[in-house]
Amino acid sequence: QVQLVESGGGLVQAGGSLRLSCQASGRTFSSYAMGWFRQNPGKEREFVAAISWGGGRTYYADSVKGRFTISRDNAKNTVYLQMNSLKPADTAVYYCAGRSNDGAYYYSNNYNYWGQGTQVTVSS
Repeated sequence: QVQLVESGGGLVQAGGSLRLSCQASGRTFSSYAMGWFRQNPGKEREFVAAISWGGGRTYYADSVKGRFTISRDNAKNTVYLQMNSLKPADTAVYYCAGRSNDGAYYYSNNYNYWGQGTQVTVSS
């Protein structure tokens, strides 16, 4: 069992930066691939970024490529999402998720564990 807790969300002006953190409990964190998704009311959850269990492979949605960076520190049981050059379109609740399978990294149903979400609001 893995529990995930996100932090670092908030209100920022367009062009600004935020760093989201996701703290995981449990001893098996390093065996999970991790991802970040986001969601707005009435819309489907959207893939943002993913990272392999060892951190050697990363994946990004086209909409955030070049602006967001996902990373992890397995010694601290933490995954990060550095978000730069933020746009109002990035406004959403951001969720951290973990998976122990080899399914598609962009498909939310492949993730076994989810955090409670953290709100990111980008003002124009």
